[in-house]
Amino acid sequence: MSNRLYLSPPHMGGREQFFVQQAFDTNWVSPAGPNIQGFEADLEQYLAEGVSVAALSSGTAAIHLALIILGVKAGDEVICSTFTFSGSCNPIVYQGATPVFIDSEADTWNMSPEFLRIGIKDRIAKTGNKPKAIILVHLYGMPSKMEELLSIAREFEIPVIEDAAEALGSTYKGQKCGTFGDFGILSFNGNKIITTSGGGALVSKSHQWIEKARFLATQARDPAPHYQHSEIGYNYRLSNISAGIGRGQMEVLDDRVSQRRQVFMWYKMHLPSTLLTLSEEPSDAYSNRWLSTALLQKGLNPEELRQKLEKSNIETRPLWKPMHLQPVFNKHPYYGGGVSKELFNTGICLPSGSAMGQEDVKKVVDLLSS
Repeated sequence: MSNRLYLSPPHMGGREQFFVQQAFDTNWVSPAGPNIQGFEADLEQYLAEGVSVAALSSGTAAIHLALIILGVKAGDEVICSTFTFSGSCNPIVYQGATPVFIDSEADTWNMSPEFLRIGIKDRIAKTGNKPKAIILVHLYGMPSKMEELLSIAREFEIPVIEDAAEALGSTYKGQKCGTFGDFGILSFNGNKIITTSGGGALVSKSHQWIEKARFLATQARDPAPHYQHSEIGYNYRLSNISAGIGRGQMEVLDDRVSQRRQVFMWYKMHLPSTLLTLSEEPSDAYSNRWLSTALLQKGLNPEELRQKLEKSNIETRPLWKPMHLQPVFNKHPYYGGGVSKELFNTGICLPSGSAMGQEDVKKVVDLLSS
């Protein structure tokens, strides 16, 4: 059988081993060291002037710390996009809070401003309290309608956690995703636009909040010669070795975005519109095209296509199953009109790795078209 064509495999740039070797040579084999500071500085420089970054063990850990810093506790409600990976909403439950799910809008597949407003007003009417935070997601690297969403959040004075786990390198009206909210979230899992093998980051314009996140992420150890703790902490810091991989990856991030966008353009050029409709990019958005995603024309079955490509050793997968339809979350509040459910039923993620060539794309297209 031919080599497998994966959905989104890691793609090294060449200098990752240099930074990792430095960690070994200097014995910084720990969740501390110069690669961590260097990686955080690289991200800060890339994202925007004035932002601070804490490098962490995962994007999920970043969301968890953001909720803690915002004071989310048991009995609170937190609004979250329903069309996302479970890592976006699991930390709400870690805190004993209740997720309130908001449907997608059809343009970007991200959180619907219309249903966000409806959901906030209804939760206030039902509980007497407004939600403690909003977690919105830039799905598959496509920027959300930030202007509208932020306007509603500010109207009700609800802080925003911007889940840009899939959107490093994407921009909305020229501004980098991950820098709009009170907090931004990044992920460097093995399948992301760049990777540290596993890892994430918390982003904020508040240096004080990021310092708090670093403190909590290292078991909340008080400044004392012995181990003393006045707060509950977490083992959430990124390792110096993983950060070294990240430093090498940051050197090729813009190339990776360009390569992913090129893969999408090849699909767009060659896929018949009678078969699949690729997701469109709004005029005010620039997507990193982390994954090339498409909707099947009426009558076609995504699972049949997935199995067909799997037989040729090509990995695809359905779009995210909405959180409000998941067994673990299906009793929680949901506001929407069924857009995300329809996307799940008719959508597919295509192989999108930045190392793919035009022949790889042609192989996928030919199999889909046959």
